[in-house]
Amino acid sequence: MTTLWDRFKFAVATDLDSVVAKKEEKNPLALLNRYITEAENQTTATGKWVERQAQLNGKLEKELAESSAMLDKRQGQLELAETSGESDLADFAAMEVQAYAGRVEVLQNNLNENIAELTGLEHRYEEMKHKVKDMKVKQLQLMGKENATRAHHQMDKVLSPELVAERIGSFDDMASYITTLGAKVEERHERSAMERRLETLEKIAQTKKKLFKLE
Repeated sequence: MTTLWDRFKFAVATDLDSVVAKKEEKNPLALLNRYITEAENQTTATGKWVERQAQLNGKLEKELAESSAMLDKRQGQLELAETSGESDLADFAAMEVQAYAGRVEVLQNNLNENIAELTGLEHRYEEMKHKVKDMKVKQLQLMGKENATRAHHQMDKVLSPELVAERIGSFDDMASYITTLGAKVEERHERSAMERRLETLEKIAQTKKKLFKLE
Protein backbone atom coordinates (compact mmCIF):
# COMPACT_ATOMS: atom_id res chain seq x y z
CA MET A 1 0.00 0.00 0.00
CA THR A 2 2.82 2.41 0.90
CA THR A 3 4.54 1.74 -2.41
CA LEU A 4 1.32 2.38 -4.26
CA TRP A 5 0.86 5.63 -2.35
CA ASP A 6 4.43 6.71 -3.14
CA ARG A 7 3.82 6.03 -6.82
CA PHE A 8 0.64 8.05 -6.63
CA LYS A 9 2.47 10.96 -5.02
CA PHE A 10 5.20 10.79 -7.68
CA ALA A 11 2.61 10.84 -10.45
CA VAL A 12 0.85 13.81 -8.87
CA ALA A 13 4.17 15.64 -8.39
CA THR A 14 5.07 15.04 -12.03
CA ASP A 15 1.71 16.39 -13.16
CA LEU A 16 2.12 19.39 -10.87
CA ASP A 17 5.56 20.12 -12.33
CA SER A 18 4.01 20.08 -15.79
CA VAL A 19 1.21 22.37 -14.69
CA VAL A 20 3.65 24.76 -13.00
CA ALA A 21 5.78 24.86 -16.15
CA LYS A 22 2.72 25.68 -18.24
CA LYS A 23 1.47 28.29 -15.81
CA GLU A 24 4.90 29.90 -15.33
CA GLU A 25 4.13 32.22 -18.21
CA LYS A 26 1.13 33.52 -16.24
CA ASN A 27 3.27 34.17 -13.16
CA PRO A 28 3.68 37.97 -12.80
CA LEU A 29 7.22 37.71 -11.44
CA ALA A 30 8.35 35.26 -14.13
CA LEU A 31 6.88 37.48 -16.82
CA LEU A 32 8.51 40.57 -15.31
CA ASN A 33 11.90 38.84 -15.07
CA ARG A 34 11.70 37.88 -18.74
CA TYR A 35 10.55 41.36 -19.74
CA ILE A 36 13.38 42.99 -17.77
CA THR A 37 15.93 40.75 -19.50
CA GLU A 38 14.53 41.66 -22.91
CA ALA A 39 14.38 45.34 -22.00
CA GLU A 40 18.00 45.31 -20.78
CA ASN A 41 19.13 43.67 -24.03
CA GLN A 42 17.20 46.21 -26.10
CA THR A 43 18.56 49.08 -24.03
CA THR A 44 22.12 47.84 -24.52
CA ALA A 45 21.54 47.54 -28.27
CA THR A 46 20.01 51.02 -28.35
CA GLY A 47 22.99 52.43 -26.47
CA LYS A 48 25.26 51.13 -29.22
CA TRP A 49 23.12 52.84 -31.88
CA VAL A 50 23.24 56.11 -29.92
CA GLU A 51 27.01 55.80 -29.61
CA ARG A 52 27.26 55.14 -33.35
CA GLN A 53 25.14 58.22 -34.07
CA ALA A 54 27.49 60.33 -31.97
CA GLN A 55 30.48 58.90 -33.84
CA LEU A 56 28.84 59.75 -37.18
CA ASN A 57 28.34 63.32 -35.97
CA GLY A 58 32.00 63.47 -35.10
CA LYS A 59 32.95 62.36 -38.61
CA LEU A 60 30.57 64.90 -40.16
CA GLU A 61 32.08 67.65 -38.01
CA LYS A 62 35.56 66.64 -39.17
CA GLU A 63 34.53 66.63 -42.85
CA LEU A 64 32.78 69.99 -42.41
CA ALA A 65 35.85 71.54 -40.81
CA GLU A 66 38.13 70.27 -43.59
CA SER A 67 35.75 71.42 -46.36
CA SER A 68 35.31 74.86 -44.73
CA ALA A 69 39.07 75.24 -44.47
CA MET A 70 39.51 74.35 -48.16
CA LEU A 71 36.69 76.74 -49.10
CA ASP A 72 38.44 79.59 -47.31
CA LYS A 73 41.75 78.62 -48.94
CA ARG A 74 40.29 78.49 -52.47
CA GLN A 75 38.48 81.81 -51.97
CA GLY A 76 41.80 83.40 -51.05
CA GLN A 77 43.50 81.78 -54.04
CA LEU A 78 40.70 82.96 -56.35
CA GLU A 79 41.19 86.57 -55.24
CA LEU A 80 44.95 86.24 -55.72
CA ALA A 81 44.61 84.73 -59.22
CA GLU A 82 42.13 87.42 -60.30
CA THR A 83 44.46 90.15 -58.97
CA SER A 84 47.43 88.57 -60.73
CA GLY A 85 45.59 88.28 -64.04
CA GLU A 86 45.93 84.49 -64.08
CA SER A 87 42.58 83.76 -65.72
CA ASP A 88 43.05 79.98 -66.02
CA LEU A 89 43.99 79.73 -62.34
CA ALA A 90 41.09 82.01 -61.46
CA ASP A 91 38.68 79.75 -63.34
CA PHE A 92 40.03 76.66 -61.56
CA ALA A 93 39.84 78.39 -58.16
CA ALA A 94 36.29 79.54 -58.90
CA MET A 95 35.26 75.98 -59.74
CA GLU A 96 36.85 74.75 -56.52
CA VAL A 97 35.10 77.45 -54.47
CA GLN A 98 31.75 76.40 -55.91
CA ALA A 99 32.41 72.70 -55.19
CA TYR A 100 33.54 73.28 -51.61
CA ALA A 101 30.71 75.74 -50.94
CA GLY A 102 28.16 73.10 -52.03
CA ARG A 103 29.88 70.44 -49.94
CA VAL A 104 29.94 72.68 -46.87
CA GLU A 105 26.22 73.35 -47.24
CA VAL A 106 25.38 69.65 -47.57
CA LEU A 107 27.60 68.68 -44.64
CA GLN A 108 26.16 71.43 -42.44
CA ASN A 109 22.59 70.32 -43.21
CA ASN A 110 23.46 66.68 -42.54
CA LEU A 111 25.19 67.59 -39.30
CA ASN A 112 22.20 69.63 -38.11
CA GLU A 113 19.84 66.73 -38.88
CA ASN A 114 22.09 64.21 -37.16
CA ILE A 115 22.47 66.40 -34.08
CA ALA A 116 18.67 66.65 -33.85
CA GLU A 117 18.39 62.87 -34.26
CA LEU A 118 21.08 62.28 -31.65
CA THR A 119 19.32 64.55 -29.17
CA GLY A 120 16.08 62.64 -29.66
CA LEU A 121 17.82 59.28 -29.40
CA GLU A 122 19.66 60.25 -26.22
CA HIS A 123 16.41 61.45 -24.68
CA ARG A 124 14.58 58.20 -25.46
CA TYR A 125 17.63 56.18 -24.42
CA GLU A 126 17.53 57.81 -20.99
CA GLU A 127 13.81 57.04 -20.79
CA MET A 128 14.55 53.38 -21.55
CA LYS A 129 17.14 53.21 -18.77
CA HIS A 130 14.69 54.78 -16.31
CA LYS A 131 12.03 52.30 -17.40
CA VAL A 132 14.35 49.38 -16.74
CA LYS A 133 15.15 50.81 -13.30
CA ASP A 134 11.44 51.15 -12.54
CA MET A 135 10.85 47.56 -13.60
CA LYS A 136 13.66 46.39 -11.33
CA VAL A 137 12.04 48.21 -8.42
CA LYS A 138 8.76 46.46 -9.28
CA GLN A 139 10.70 43.20 -9.46
CA LEU A 140 11.94 43.70 -5.90
CA GLN A 141 8.39 44.46 -4.75
CA LEU A 142 7.03 41.29 -6.34
CA MET A 143 9.93 39.25 -4.97
CA GLY A 144 9.10 40.56 -1.51
CA LYS A 145 5.45 39.62 -1.90
CA GLU A 146 6.34 36.18 -3.25
CA ASN A 147 8.78 35.57 -0.41
CA ALA A 148 6.20 36.64 2.18
CA THR A 149 3.58 34.41 0.55
CA ARG A 150 5.92 31.41 0.64
CA ALA A 151 6.78 32.13 4.27
CA HIS A 152 3.09 32.33 5.24
CA HIS A 153 2.50 29.11 3.32
CA GLN A 154 5.16 27.30 5.35
CA MET A 155 3.86 28.79 8.59
CA ASP A 156 0.33 27.63 7.79
CA LYS A 157 1.59 24.05 7.75
CA VAL A 158 2.35 24.38 11.46
CA LEU A 159 -0.10 27.01 12.63
CA SER A 160 -3.06 25.70 10.58
CA PRO A 161 -2.81 21.90 10.64
CA GLU A 162 -6.48 21.68 9.69
CA LEU A 163 -5.44 22.39 6.10
CA VAL A 164 -5.91 18.84 4.87
CA ALA A 165 -3.98 19.23 1.65
CA GLU A 166 -0.86 20.23 3.57
CA ARG A 167 -1.20 17.51 6.23
CA ILE A 168 -1.28 14.51 3.91
CA GLY A 169 2.34 13.70 3.22
CA SER A 170 2.39 9.88 3.43
CA PHE A 171 0.10 6.87 3.27
CA ASP A 172 0.15 6.58 7.07
CA ASP A 173 -0.91 10.22 7.36
CA MET A 174 -3.70 9.55 4.89
CA ALA A 175 -4.87 6.44 6.78
CA SER A 176 -4.72 8.30 10.10
CA TYR A 177 -6.66 11.20 8.68
CA ILE A 178 -9.35 8.95 7.23
CA THR A 179 -9.64 7.02 10.50
CA THR A 180 -9.93 10.22 12.51
CA LEU A 181 -12.41 11.67 10.08
CA GLY A 182 -14.48 8.46 10.17
CA ALA A 183 -14.47 8.48 13.97
CA LYS A 184 -15.69 12.07 14.02
CA VAL A 185 -18.48 11.25 11.58
CA GLU A 186 -19.56 8.25 13.66
CA GLU A 187 -19.40 10.36 16.82
CA ARG A 188 -21.56 13.05 15.26
CA HIS A 189 -24.00 10.39 14.01
CA GLU A 190 -24.15 8.76 17.48
CA ARG A 191 -24.74 12.10 19.16
CA SER A 192 -27.46 12.94 16.69
CA ALA A 193 -29.18 9.58 17.32
CA MET A 194 -28.94 10.05 21.08
CA GLU A 195 -30.28 13.57 20.81
CA ARG A 196 -33.23 12.37 18.74
CA ARG A 197 -34.02 9.68 21.32
CA LEU A 198 -33.86 12.24 24.13
CA GLU A 199 -36.19 14.55 22.24
CA THR A 200 -38.61 11.68 21.63
CA LEU A 201 -38.47 10.66 25.29
CA GLU A 202 -39.09 14.26 26.30
CA LYS A 203 -42.15 14.49 24.05
CA ILE A 204 -43.57 11.24 25.45
CA ALA A 205 -43.08 12.51 28.98
CA GLN A 206 -44.82 15.77 28.18
CA THR A 207 -47.73 13.89 26.60
CA LYS A 208 -48.10 11.65 29.66
CA LYS A 209 -47.97 14.69 31.91
CA LYS A 210 -50.82 16.33 30.03
CA LEU A 211 -52.91 13.17 30.13
CA PHE A 212 -52.30 12.87 33.88
CA LYS A 213 -53.59 16.38 34.40
CA LEU A 214 -56.73 15.66 32.42
CA GLU A 215 -57.53 12.68 34.66
